Amino acid sequence: MSPLIHLQSVSYATPDGQALFPELDLAFAAERTGLVGRNGAGKTTLLRLIDGTLSPTSGRVARQGRIGVLRQQVQIPGHTSVAERLGVAEALATLHRLEAGLARADDLDRADWTLEARLAGALQDVGLPGLDLQRPIGGLSGGQVTRLALAQLLIDRPDMILLDEPTNNLDREGRATVADLLSAWPGGAVVVSHDRALLRRMDRIIELSPLGAMVTGGNWDAHMARRETEREAAHRTLDAAERALKQANRDIQRTRERKAKRDAAGRRLRRSGSQSKLILDAQKARSEQSLSQQRTVENRQREDARRSVDEARAKVEVLQPMRFALPPTDLPAGRLVLAFDAAGWTAPDGRPILQDVTFSITGPERIALTGPNGSGKTTLLRLATGEAAPTAGTVRRPARSAMLDQHVSILDPAASILDNFTRLRPDDTANACRAALARFRFRADAALQPVGSLSGGETLRAGLAVVLGSQDPPPLLILDEPTNHLDLDSIAAVESALRDYDGALLVASHDEDFLEAIGITRRIATPVLRPALREADRIA
Repeated sequence: MSPLIHLQSVSYATPDGQALFPELDLAFAAERTGLVGRNGAGKTTLLRLIDGTLSPTSGRVARQGRIGVLRQQVQIPGHTSVAERLGVAEALATLHRLEAGLARADDLDRADWTLEARLAGALQDVGLPGLDLQRPIGGLSGGQVTRLALAQLLIDRPDMILLDEPTNNLDREGRATVADLLSAWPGGAVVVSHDRALLRRMDRIIELSPLGAMVTGGNWDAHMARRETEREAAHRTLDAAERALKQANRDIQRTRERKAKRDAAGRRLRRSGSQSKLILDAQKARSEQSLSQQRTVENRQREDARRSVDEARAKVEVLQPMRFALPPTDLPAGRLVLAFDAAGWTAPDGRPILQDVTFSITGPERIALTGPNGSGKTTLLRLATGEAAPTAGTVRRPARSAMLDQHVSILDPAASILDNFTRLRPDDTANACRAALARFRFRADAALQPVGSLSGGETLRAGLAVVLGSQDPPPLLILDEPTNHLDLDSIAAVESALRDYDGALLVASHDEDFLEAIGITRRIATPVLRPALREADRIA
């Protein structure tokens, strides 16, 4: 396949001089490419270099064909109509004037007679059939706005599409829609995503890191297998480099000891007076010259060995998954931590959001709260924490709980991690605060970082440190879409921590890989427009 996009020796530095990646040589053809990497690795920047929004610091980007873009966040006025958001308002107006016999001089030349059929098909494909084209987008959900952006790409049919986190605001059905659209897409696609189910639909994976770009032919599972192989090889290389450095130091020490013995023998010979001073001075000069040369060689050997260790360690640090542990809660199996009894909640405008909800959580259960967007999951979590009171029935909370939403809004972004901890845990001593944050890998000056400067994974880790880091952590942890703004390495770290957590979990998430990884034992679904919330069967 001939490339639609070709990056030749491309590098980019931020305005403050930070180099995001070294020179990249990449080609993108009519295939599906998943673009991954830790937050801050430059994934969105690379998309902007590809579409021409940014210019590279060095190198060249060659493009063939048209490029369509679905960005992660686009600020569009709420009064914008669906037709305007799709970019078809003027074209539809032309058709309507022709149909009404009110055509302008150039309307016939500009008329796109296939537009209405393509528009209807695109809306059908993204799950928005029959959507009112005059409806303001301000009344749509985030997921619906994302679907509209996908529909625009289907209507325009560019040769290459660039998608930045296309499933972030979508429920399970919406995620499946995106995956199906990409599977059927005839052109090229570059997809920045942390959705592992979507990445399994890719033809290849490119991972950005300080080491450059690792390209894997195959999907996410193939990439992870290769990454594990690379990680093991990096550890072996580091072990060999460290052994070589130790051996170099030993060799240098032995050489110096031999030199010291020769020098001592020369001094004894000088004191004995058995040789002429002229000969001894010549030997001394040769010895000093030899010592200088020896030190130069030794320094070069040691520097080369140290450089090999540093390079090997840097690669290990990039490939090594981050890990942290959650403190124990010692929650006994029979203890009730939360109970809903025919609970419901009606909005102030009279709309029933939840009705007749009945379930309980006992002991360290791991429960997934599932359901499409708009089915009341967040409302149920607010009732669970006591942030909202039920308008019908009762909610009992015999145990303390802590909740973290996808934005970790419990934290003040302007304050440091340490200040947030002391604000929310005023009874803990300064030493206890520091020790708790250290357990979550915020040691020394790292605890003084403003929360607003952290990545998504660091922010969630800081939130977990604040709510669970005390000497008496709450036995129930409630999470609302915790993976939405995390990179894949951060998701893996959170999964590892939650797998070993001994408290109860109530998690709202559309990420099936995440739910499986943390060992969900029961699912509770929030059905739309149904009178009761029914518990799913326990997983054996």
